[in-house]
Amino acid sequence: MKTERIIYLDHNATTPVDPRVLEAMLPYFTEIYGNAASIDHEAGNLAKQAVERAREQCATAINARPEEIIFTSGATESDNIALFGVAEKYASKGDHIITCVTEHKAVLDCCTRLAHQGKHITYLPVDQYGLVDPDAVRQAITPRTILISIMAANNEIGTLAPLREIGAVAREHGVLFHTDAAQAVGHIPLDVQAMHIDLLSFSAHKIYGPKGVGGLYVRRRNPFVRVAPVLYGGGHERGIRSGTLNVPGIVGMGKAIEIGVQEMDADARRERAWTQQLLDYLREHLGEEQVALNGHPTQRLPNNLNVSLRGVESKSLVVQLKGIAIATGSACTTATVEPSHVILALGFGEERAHSAIRIGVGRGNAEGEISFAIGIVATAIGRLQRLVV
Repeated sequence: MKTERIIYLDHNATTPVDPRVLEAMLPYFTEIYGNAASIDHEAGNLAKQAVERAREQCATAINARPEEIIFTSGATESDNIALFGVAEKYASKGDHIITCVTEHKAVLDCCTRLAHQGKHITYLPVDQYGLVDPDAVRQAITPRTILISIMAANNEIGTLAPLREIGAVAREHGVLFHTDAAQAVGHIPLDVQAMHIDLLSFSAHKIYGPKGVGGLYVRRRNPFVRVAPVLYGGGHERGIRSGTLNVPGIVGMGKAIEIGVQEMDADARRERAWTQQLLDYLREHLGEEQVALNGHPTQRLPNNLNVSLRGVESKSLVVQLKGIAIATGSACTTATVEPSHVILALGFGEERAHSAIRIGVGRGNAEGEISFAIGIVATAIGRLQRLVV
């Protein structure tokens, strides 16, 4: 089916599959189609070998060991396994979990459910840039704390968490540290050893891989982390996540993450230049006072730009932009008309939240279309501002 060409500026929601990733995946649909758990014959063994190769690729990207990688259906499932799995397995030790008000809904909704089950949840605030204070994490720890869950990079505003500092606090107090790194793996350097991360969630489709596949790093040494399974049946993936493995998807994710690490610096340089160009253009043509950057000015994902535009309702703007894909917030909460919980948490009020747009550039973009797109966006913004006046 042919579709009209759009300028895609929503790479924080999902990414196109890299042609090199697709090429790696294709044989595992029709040629090497064995079940990776059926190792009594060559077909199954070939599939298992491909899975183990992808496990190595994912582990290498975060300085883990291959046996510490558990394959899942995506970061949402990984977050569920991490939170519910730790809460159940460590119930005899404690019932307190620390997280942050700007977390992804996959973590926040798990925490809501855990609270209904009698667990105690502390939701730490963030500053005006979306940063969690490691000292606030330290002060929130109690003798009953079993888990700290702070995301590596915010999916809406791109702010990078001080993972190394938070990890050090967690290790100092003997508390497990989980991070949702769906936006971070393959985009910024991550090291689970140096950062003292015990569990880490990631996803293929945020890094030019296929949808419907992800992973969870679960530390096996210093300390040996135990998690209760959320899915039962067959004992796959160390008994943590049962179910027939998605071999083509896993192969694609491994390849995508490997490419992401290899090309990280070049991608980041190009993306930072583009997001800065977009911000400069908006401020120049609309006025400095009309364009407010959301998130940290420097400690942020290179491909993310989130701005609030004074006098512009973001959903009205998106409707105006035919042929250009940008977002008004998280792709996971678009069914609601409520303002972004992330922008509200920065302390600026509902008007700024309702006027926020997220632009995510990436490998799917070309130099010329960035300039073309921002001109159209600026024109539409100006038109809407004149209507308000």
